[in-house]
Amino acid sequence: MPSVYGGPLTTFEDAEKESEYGYVRKVSGPVVVADGMAGAAMYELVRVGHDNLIGEIIRLEGDSATIQVYEETGLMVNDPVLRTHKPLSVELGPGILGNIFDGIQRPLKTIAIKSGDVYIPRGVSVPALDKDTLWEFQPKKIGEGDLLTGGDLYATVFENSLMQHHVALPPDAMGKVTYVAPAGQYSLKDTVLELEFQGVKKQFTMLQNWPVRTPRPVASKLAADTPLLTGQRVLDALFPSVLGGTCAIPGAFGCGKTVISQALSKYPTPTLLFMLVVEKEEMKWQRYLVLMDFPQLTMTLPDGREESVMKRTTLVANTSNMPVAAREASIYT
Repeated sequence: MPSVYGGPLTTFEDAEKESEYGYVRKVSGPVVVADGMAGAAMYELVRVGHDNLIGEIIRLEGDSATIQVYEETGLMVNDPVLRTHKPLSVELGPGILGNIFDGIQRPLKTIAIKSGDVYIPRGVSVPALDKDTLWEFQPKKIGEGDLLTGGDLYATVFENSLMQHHVALPPDAMGKVTYVAPAGQYSLKDTVLELEFQGVKKQFTMLQNWPVRTPRPVASKLAADTPLLTGQRVLDALFPSVLGGTCAIPGAFGCGKTVISQALSKYPTPTLLFMLVVEKEEMKWQRYLVLMDFPQLTMTLPDGREESVMKRTTLVANTSNMPVAAREASIYT
């Protein structure tokens, strides 16, 4: 698992043009109405207030924008609103597995170590994935002059002893290979591929940024034909699911959501990449129990090895004391 990356917590500087700013006209909980936002786009990411709180535009009317803010304290009328000209996005690449994020992909362990506090500082800006960790890069059998298009797999990365990470070309990219990095260790900042299309060269790293509300494009969807064997008879018999499917476990306090989630992550089909969204409405000690106990769970592989469940798991954790907008965003994340 990558080490926690160094450097102080960063916040945005007021170095942008004045035309990139609007101002807060009205605040109602996590909903903010801002003026001076002409030219903004729906679902554009904005930074609200002097603490640079993350928000997303959900309505446009004239030069006014309605913004849902993923943190809702410390705002007042006439606070600045900075446009970013990009949608709310997540980082995709080696290092996702074994990590614990909040609903907008902020790494909670890294924030805790950097801030030295049990609470997330308002407006904190921390990269989701460690850009300095070196990964073992192994290109596939491609060379200069080969043609690649979006979705083509051009390399593999050793993520951990359970997962081999396949590196794909972004869906909107294509061209002729002019450079491919030789096998070796590279960080997410290093160029590992270069393509030329219509005389324009473009470099690629192992990292991709993708808008959370935009589905990844596919040529066709395969029909689900393999059951997900959970080892829980009540689920396998009455609520069967399939590999590659999506399941939700709603329920009241004390009905066993945490127990079911831990059992599902430990006992189902060993090759499954299990993505778990934790949205606990219970007391804080139960959320602590989930986040502290879950990484300690192990599973037994068919060859008899004991491996940590976290090697194939990503935790996205929110609680009810965060705004509803943040918990909704975790579904997309």
